Amino acid sequence: MHTIRPAAVAGSFYPADRQMLADNVNELLKQAAVGTRLASGQDTDTLPPKAIVVPHAGYIYSGQTAAIAYSHLSKWRAAIKRVILLGPVHRVPVRGLALPDVDAFTTPLGEVRLDQAAIASIAHMPQVVHSYPAHAQEHALEVQLPFLQSVLDNFSLVPLAVGDATPQEVAEVMEILWGGSETIIVVSSDLSHFLPYAVASEVDKSTVRNILDMQGGLTHHQACGGTPLNGLLLAAKKHGLQPMLLDLCNSGDTAGDKDRVVGYAAFAFTEDSAAYA
Repeated sequence: MHTIRPAAVAGSFYPADRQMLADNVNELLKQAAVGTRLASGQDTDTLPPKAIVVPHAGYIYSGQTAAIAYSHLSKWRAAIKRVILLGPVHRVPVRGLALPDVDAFTTPLGEVRLDQAAIASIAHMPQVVHSYPAHAQEHALEVQLPFLQSVLDNFSLVPLAVGDATPQEVAEVMEILWGGSETIIVVSSDLSHFLPYAVASEVDKSTVRNILDMQGGLTHHQACGGTPLNGLLLAAKKHGLQPMLLDLCNSGDTAGDKDRVVGYAAFAFTEDSAAYA
């Protein structure tokens, strides 16, 4: 039996209509490509980013920031075959990193098949659990899928909803799934929540400095996806990845007021710093 996790936030976080969604994502990517920092003429000799960090609010709020990160993947659309997608749980508490026990996720753009072999390789780990409820209504992972479906040709997915876990536990899972240039890690996280604009800007700048300095210990007040992000920082340091800030803003810059804002940032972590100008 082919089991599917259906789209839960289509029509709220992003358009539910297939064509409207495709047009929305393509326009965001088109705008992002204008300011891309990828050096031209180097795509033959460089690798894609090993990891990216992207926000997960509604597209009107954080879609442009996410698109800036995803625009860095399009030149490797045929080379990237597997996406390890991690994000925080917002609705259902879970201990560890939760797998969804389905064969595929769907969005209005179609199905994304899960990499069952990769999932089997981590299923024995004590910090890896199985929880369909943790995924059923979770938006942090789902909102990334239309971008991935638009910038990659044919990929499989390992979706992990991250709850109560240590950075070491997250990094251990990443290590098993690390792979080569065919595998990219995507961490879904917003930054500060519901602070006044000026306060949020300072808090988020401090958080960005911590990330660029590869300093873990991020709290959920700094980044709602702090748990998977701390794990990524630990793994990235071990593998010698170089982080780069691609964009930083908040909802007061996009589609919200400035009284209570949510922060958004995009980062790329690369094994080859020469890929960026």
